[in-house]
Parts: sequence; structure tokens; C-alpha cells
Amino acid sequence: MDDPIEILLCSDLDRTILPNGEAPESPGAREVLRRIARRAEIRLAYVSGRNRKLIEEAIENYRLPLPDFAIGDVGTTIYDLDKGHWNEWAAWNEEISKDWPEGGRDELAGKLSDMTRLQLQEPEKQNRFKLSYYTDADADQQRLVQEIRQRLEGRGVRPSVIWSVDEQRDVGLIDILPKRANKVHAVRFLAQRKGVSKKRVIYAGDSGNDLAVMVSDIHSILVRNAAEKVRREARESVEKSGLEETLYEAKGGFLGMNGNYTAGVLEGLAHFLPVTREWIEKALVESDTGTSPISQ
Repeated sequence: MDDPIEILLCSDLDRTILPNGEAPESPGAREVLRRIARRAEIRLAYVSGRNRKLIEEAIENYRLPLPDFAIGDVGTTIYDLDKGHWNEWAAWNEEISKDWPEGGRDELAGKLSDMTRLQLQEPEKQNRFKLSYYTDADADQQRLVQEIRQRLEGRGVRPSVIWSVDEQRDVGLIDILPKRANKVHAVRFLAQRKGVSKKRVIYAGDSGNDLAVMVSDIHSILVRNAAEKVRREARESVEKSGLEETLYEAKGGFLGMNGNYTAGVLEGLAHFLPVTREWIEKALVESDTGTSPISQ
């Protein structure tokens, strides 16, 4: 018998798997994800701006499958989950520390203290390798990010500056991380360490802090409920780099689902890896919810 096909399914949480946006969720979609995540062929990784505590809360509140791995804090932490125990990867901390000053985030905050457009986020949203700010949602994104990057690079720091928007709160989010500590590098690092073929790595997301992965050579899914601005930026970037085939935009209609949130993740998974369509169809039939998106 052939060995199981190992697939590394990586997904953002908020407004990607979690239906916490304005768009409607397809009934039963999360139940399908729970069922296919049990398969031996699939390894599930959540990739989120949330810290460990908030990831655990999301898993409990939304009845998500327990993942095999979690990449948290916008790529600055990687956890291996073993029988419910969260083991942080020291190897990843060592990898990203090469781009971080000895004084850590406090040293960086001091270099930006006179930028009145930036407001420090709460202490629990910061960590050893992550400095996060709030700013106006309608701020000049490119200009602000460029100014922060130039300031820090001019003082010997190699930063990754990530912009995104909390649409529900209408506030801009700025995350400053070590250059290596981004979602795309974290996903690649995880896949390489676990020996997963690049063709078997799938990523799903919806927002600006997912764009680095979306425009890379990693097979990526943009769920249907993603903001049009994000969709446009992702589409234009892959067209310029000739990577159109690595990006899939969920359209809805797959097995009767609407393409939003988890439904979009499942749709994209079946697009890149057709073998999974049969697994998804079977999970729909066996769903404990008593409702099947096929009939919606």
C-alpha cells in the first residue's frame, strides 16, 4: 500500500476559518474541516496574528479542530502540538533572532516614540519578537510603512513591517517583526522541517498580512469574503511575477457552498489537490450537523 499523501494545510484564522466578518458562513463548512482534519494525510496549521491564548480561545469558541501546528503572533512563534501540549520551537526563535536588536522591542519602540500616528497596542499583543501599533485605518499605508522601515534600517535593524486593517474596529494595524519572522518564511520553515513537498503545502487567508504568502510561490487560497482591495493587490502582484497559477480566488458554488471563510478554504484545497474533493464530499455526507451545504 502506498504511504498516505501528506498535505500541510495552513490557514489564517480571523475571517478566513473563523466566520467573524459580515459575510454569511456556509452551514456545515467547519464541521467538514473538522472531519477531514482527522485524516492521516493532512497536517493542519493555524497561521495567525493571534497569540497562543487567543488561538486557543478561537479553537474552543468556534469548535475548530485542534491543529498539528500553530504559527502565532504574525509569524514570530511556531508551536508543535503533541497530545494537547503546546511546544514552542526554539529553532524558530534562533532563526529570527538574527534580525532583531539586543534590546528587543523596547529598543525599537524608543526609535519610533516621536511618531504620533502610532499608538502602542496592549502588552498582551506584544512579544519578544513583535512590536505592534494601532494607526488610522485610512492612513497612507505605503508612506507610513516606508517611513518606519527607513528609520529602523538606518539604525542597523532588519525589520519586516506589516500593515493590515481591523475592519470591525475600523483601525489600522502595524506589526514590526524581524525580517525573517513573516508568515511566508514561517510556513516554508515548517514545511521544510517536516519534510512536506512544496506541491503539498496549501495556504489560505483573507487580509493584508496574508499577502506575503499570497504573492509567493506557495499555493494560496483567497477566501471569497476577502476585501476587494486585498484581492486586487494579490491579483496584480502574481500577474507581475508570473505566479498566477499559485493563487486561487474562491468563487462559491463548490458543492453548494458560498466560498466564504472555511467554505473557501475547502474550495481552494480541492482546486489545488483534486484528491481531497472526495474526502470533502464524504465529510459532507457524514456531517453530524444534519445539514449539508449541498442542499443549501
